[in-house]
Amino acid sequence: MSEQRLKTSIAILGCGEVGATLAYTLLQNPICSEVILVDPKKELLDAQVRDLGDATYGGRAATKIRAGTHQEAGQADVVVITAGAKQKPGESRLSLLSRNLHILSSIFTSMSPISPHTILLLVANPVDILTYFARKLSGLPESQVLGTGTSLDSARLRGVLAQKAEVSPSSIDAYVLGEHGDSQFVAWSNASIGSTPLRLALSAKLSDEFKADIESHTRGAAGAIIAAKGCTAYGIGNVAASICKYILFDSRTVRPLSFYQPELGCCLSMPAVIGRKGILRAMPIQLDEDEQKLLEDCAEGLRAVIEGAEKELKADDELRHALEKHA
Repeated sequence: MSEQRLKTSIAILGCGEVGATLAYTLLQNPICSEVILVDPKKELLDAQVRDLGDATYGGRAATKIRAGTHQEAGQADVVVITAGAKQKPGESRLSLLSRNLHILSSIFTSMSPISPHTILLLVANPVDILTYFARKLSGLPESQVLGTGTSLDSARLRGVLAQKAEVSPSSIDAYVLGEHGDSQFVAWSNASIGSTPLRLALSAKLSDEFKADIESHTRGAAGAIIAAKGCTAYGIGNVAASICKYILFDSRTVRPLSFYQPELGCCLSMPAVIGRKGILRAMPIQLDEDEQKLLEDCAEGLRAVIEGAEKELKADDELRHALEKHA
């Protein structure tokens, strides 16, 4: 094992349900020497570190966990941002986004200067929009800033297709692409089981109704879980841990991740090769005409949200400067 791998660290910003679940997953399946938890709520942070620390006393865990500062986090090999405001009753998506962008800006100010070798992984929602702004706020190369995107959605897709086809999920090659949200879509034209196209492997079942049911299940899974228990944590925690592993072990694994698409002017999920330097390269995918239209519509919607957020941030800055001037 290389000396570099022996000294790897992962910083998790935000130690709520998702952050704590990710930390626990990293302790149970060690891929780094140290996990650093960071959260402005000191009592919660200390309690989570103590509780997670108790899980390492069985002698199997090879990873240490400790509380840290934002500046320490900025020097980690991988920084995972799970911190974000929760939506208030009746609050618009744009208002929630504005609050989360202020949180994101504060995080990067506190982490500065960030190590030029750090890989930044966004988990907080809306993940595609936050990933877009994190590129500018962090100062890191675009290849080193990515979001979990539709990774979990794609895992759910593989799971339900595996049940329908009566095969292992690992034999399913299928992606949910676009926004991690309502405008996401399944790339049916590229789906396969092993080397067999899905249209041949499930020819008797692959009706429009079948596809619509699968897409509805994939898109609505998180909402159903949140409605019943208040949050989702285990699935996204496991997905985020897997992405960290692909990065630190330079696995060069292909996954649907949210990263900047220059031809679309936003961040959304497309297949990419991921390794120690983040997004190593985009993997070309040939979509059919309908899927290409869905992708372009998705990008158009995301750009509209980005433009709205930029206007709101500019208005906030102008108001703050005016107040400071007349204080």
